[in-house]
Amino acid sequence: MMLSRRQLLFSVSIAALASATPALARDIGLPFSYNWLVHEAERLAKEDYVKPVPADSEWLAGLGYDAYRDIRFKPDKALWRQRGVPFRAQYFHLGALYMLPVELNEVVGGQSRPIAYDPSLFGFGQLQVPEAVATNKALGYAGFRLHAPINRPDYFDEFMVFLGASYFRGVGKGQHYGLSARGLAIDTALSRGEEFPNFTKFWLERPNGNGTVIVNALLDSPSVTGAYRFIITPGAETIMDVTVRLFTRQKVEKLGVAPLTSMYAFGENDDRLNHDFRPEVHDSDGMLMLGNNGEWLWRPLINPSKLSVSSYQNESPKGFGLLQRDREFNGYQDLEANYEQRPSLWVEPKGSWGKGSVQLIEIPTDSEIHDNIVAFWVPEAPVEAGQALEFAYRLSWGNGPAKGRRPAELVATHVGRQFDQHRVKFVIDYKDLNQGQRNGIVAPQQEIWSSAGIVSGVSVARNPHANGWRVTFDLEPDGDEVHELRCFLRQNGKQVSETWSYQWRNS
Repeated sequence: MMLSRRQLLFSVSIAALASATPALARDIGLPFSYNWLVHEAERLAKEDYVKPVPADSEWLAGLGYDAYRDIRFKPDKALWRQRGVPFRAQYFHLGALYMLPVELNEVVGGQSRPIAYDPSLFGFGQLQVPEAVATNKALGYAGFRLHAPINRPDYFDEFMVFLGASYFRGVGKGQHYGLSARGLAIDTALSRGEEFPNFTKFWLERPNGNGTVIVNALLDSPSVTGAYRFIITPGAETIMDVTVRLFTRQKVEKLGVAPLTSMYAFGENDDRLNHDFRPEVHDSDGMLMLGNNGEWLWRPLINPSKLSVSSYQNESPKGFGLLQRDREFNGYQDLEANYEQRPSLWVEPKGSWGKGSVQLIEIPTDSEIHDNIVAFWVPEAPVEAGQALEFAYRLSWGNGPAKGRRPAELVATHVGRQFDQHRVKFVIDYKDLNQGQRNGIVAPQQEIWSSAGIVSGVSVARNPHANGWRVTFDLEPDGDEVHELRCFLRQNGKQVSETWSYQWRNS
């Protein structure tokens, strides 16, 4: 996309005003719109990448997790608190892992004004703060969080956080933070190493009382710049309508669009690390995908012994996401983590995304403190230097896509060795979402496929405890190969269940 002469002069004049008269800019504001941000990202992509500089404070950088949590924003200083709108914004202090300052701005009536760093907005608890930190008004902020009364009308709940690189997290009503989203993923799980873009600047638009809040962000990295617009509506589900314009500085081998990041340590199908009192530990237990042909595919997550990359080819899928389906406390037995209250995150692409694949990356981990699950969309077409790309999608933080008239849902996968230790037993439970099988108690037919090994002992039985059907089969693995498995149910010649997809490695 080429800049017109008027647009070019506008951008130059704004840059000159910002650099030459900062005091004036604070007083009268600068014109802002998403279109301006798009032009700014395009302009920046034509310049050499400038690596962000961390804040110069050994004391802040040396803070541990608990010490950093002692730095608290004062709620009575929240942005918009006196404006009579159902939103508040609070800022995060620099420290610990978060040492890259971000620029925050408020937009009112199309005018942008910087939000200056002020140490008096924070309480530091019992920390002995050095004078160089306590009086330094040039430090900047690490990020921000948004509040609204989503659980009860008289309390402003935190429902969205933007903090670190291009990460952000959200929750719906009655939920606790779990998985994260990112602005962009670049070269994830490639031998060359992953590139982590950063949101470097934010523009928070003052809410007008219509139940939504708008955040704009500038993304920068060695390979890509981007202009992001998030229209956020909190509630029972927190909805984010996302518009993205990307501009590439250099070729990108793997571009991950709408990336999701989560944690899976162990669960009912994968007990490689199950050496504590809890039956399951995870923020998400599976990936769901709705293909453009209407097929719903469910892939239970695993904590592999080796890096695993699964790719699901599809042209303009209708949706994908990482879900937390197990909503019972008995599945986790954790009074502190409350894993049963972690949100699912569903991505609905808008418009045509063309050919590509949804990729699921599973990374070995020995601890629940590490996010080891990543899912995103990868375009099939090569991403070359000098390109302009556009994507739009909706993110829904809640309990996953509406059930509607979806097919029978997969609710559990159990895996274990047979007594002879040579065969593996798979037990898959389907819950009938359509109020019982319409053809009485006649069992559906199962379709099972494996890329390797021998499948035997297949059976389908009614499972009244799941209000659905249980499929069991044995797999005699073929050496150490990765076994790709699929299963679904048919009735009257039609598929009546989600497609179960699984990866088994005999190691």
